[in-house]
Amino acid sequence: MSTEVRRARVSDHGAIVDRVQTWWGATHSPEQSRELSLLLPKLFLQFFSRTSLVMEEDGAVRAFLVGLYSADDDHGAYIHFVGVAPDLRGRGVGRTLYEEFFRQATAAGRTEVRSITSPRNTRSIAFHRAMGFTLEPGDHEVDGLPVHSDYDGPGHHRVCFRRTL
Repeated sequence: MSTEVRRARVSDHGAIVDRVQTWWGATHSPEQSRELSLLLPKLFLQFFSRTSLVMEEDGAVRAFLVGLYSADDDHGAYIHFVGVAPDLRGRGVGRTLYEEFFRQATAAGRTEVRSITSPRNTRSIAFHRAMGFTLEPGDHEVDGLPVHSDYDGPGHHRVCFRRTL
């Protein structure tokens, strides 16, 4: 078995969208999985493939990280969406992708990485904390977590993270 972490390519878009719909299908309805995949329009790979990563195993996408460097803040980077095949979760694949993103961001002069998640996504919150992210203060709390109300539109509250590189 051959495993490789590489830069994403525009041609990965279809496989990544398929993986989101498949991998989240076990915990989300088909409609919810399709909605999640809409968070990854092709433009992310057209304009941010250099800052995004794919982990392939025998030529198949098994994990990915879609990240970018801020155009408005020369020190900022952002991790937009990460997916790991369900059978690889808990094996350090996500950590490997994040650490590679941190390494590349540092080499590009970036000193801070941000990310967000839903207050209900307890696994993502625990993962980000374990990766050294801090929770940014919000305008209210949900289950003891600082939350930013309506961050992604009405009713779409988010937990916001920041990590210094």
